[in-house]
Amino acid sequence: MITLKDFMEAIQYKVSEGSEYGWLCYGPDARSMDYWNGQHAGGISVCCVFDSKTQFVYEMQAWDDAAGLEYRWIHPGYIESNAAEAANRGVDFYQSYDDHKFTDLEVAEDILEKATAMVAGLDYDKRVIVQLNLDDASKMLLMEMAHEADMSLNHYVEHILRLEMERLQAE
Repeated sequence: MITLKDFMEAIQYKVSEGSEYGWLCYGPDARSMDYWNGQHAGGISVCCVFDSKTQFVYEMQAWDDAAGLEYRWIHPGYIESNAAEAANRGVDFYQSYDDHKFTDLEVAEDILEKATAMVAGLDYDKRVIVQLNLDDASKMLLMEMAHEADMSLNHYVEHILRLEMERLQAE
């Protein structure tokens, strides 16, 4: 999971502001800490919501305004409480701001990599990392299929996932 140290390293220890977190879903000691590069058009912002007593990180967000992308990672144990509070407040759980939607990330390292690159002004992989847990037999079968298709296992799995997403979108 993400730690405050991870967040601070991602933003190069450049905190621009912070405040109490306005929602109750993370408890009374939730605070947010933010980085903003100071650019209104095409700017970069990164936010971390954490517990001021335990230092536990509940959520991290990263906005790349130039690319029009908003990423969010919420600790798996708190997604339900955040969604419930959004519903109670009449807020779209997926809304970032205005008509923009978050791209939710399930893998903590994914948002850390994206935020680190954004702050450093580097290109980053805009795809979403999907974690798969496969038993040995399934892994072997996929490796054989990837070999037959003359692809790496990662590329083959990505290919299968893209085909399945296209199929589901067509339905």
